[in-house]
Amino acid sequence: MIHSTAIIDPSAIIADDVSIGPYTIVGADVEIGSACEIGPHVVINGPTKIGSNNKILQFSSIGEEPQDKKYAGEATLLEIGDNNLIRENVTINRGTVQGGGITKIGNDNWIMAYVHIAHDCIVGNENILANNASLAGHVIIDDYVILGGFTLISQFNMMGSYSFSAMGSVISRNVPPYVLVSGHMAKPVGVNVEGLRRRQFSDAQLKNVRQAYKTIYRSGLRIEEAELKLAEMAQDDSELDLLIEYLKKQEGGIIR
Repeated sequence: MIHSTAIIDPSAIIADDVSIGPYTIVGADVEIGSACEIGPHVVINGPTKIGSNNKILQFSSIGEEPQDKKYAGEATLLEIGDNNLIRENVTINRGTVQGGGITKIGNDNWIMAYVHIAHDCIVGNENILANNASLAGHVIIDDYVILGGFTLISQFNMMGSYSFSAMGSVISRNVPPYVLVSGHMAKPVGVNVEGLRRRQFSDAQLKNVRQAYKTIYRSGLRIEEAELKLAEMAQDDSELDLLIEYLKKQEGGIIR
């Protein structure tokens, strides 16, 4: 059902079973998939593609122009997957040409009130972004990441899968998979043990991840030396492959 006070651009493509609340605005070049619920006073601008079964609550701004002085009106994109919950007052901007042209949100994410996701960010699947977390441009969040409330991540940084930031963390370097960080400026404080247990990691796997953490952070090895050591360890422990691949692809250095 589309409320009579909603304003829908004629070019918008909206599935028949989408619900749109009062005073919401859906602009040109917006696609909204089946079973989505769009609350009141939401603004969605395009080009934006929204998948199925998403819920977007009141006063959110979705697909607005990027906050980048280089932006010159190009038709860049925001793409949102399926089964995401986007709470009140969330802002998600489209990409920039210089950053690849797309901001992308995956599936099954829980994005809480007042979260900001800037241009050219890539957010994976099954992440939790708590209230007031803010991602600067070009940030990558992999899968199963939890950002505590008021976490700030500076541009071009990556949060590896299963990582965790404590409330109020200010992150200015890449965070490897499995690592828990805290503070201003954020520092590594251990392994996200509770998060891994919730994801059904075995005691043996947790032991291996802890050993990998010690290799990176407590052995005194340079990062290149730690990578070689982890490669040896990963011959029998596949959960370390995720960490090794991350260290290879990250640029700019990891949080230490």
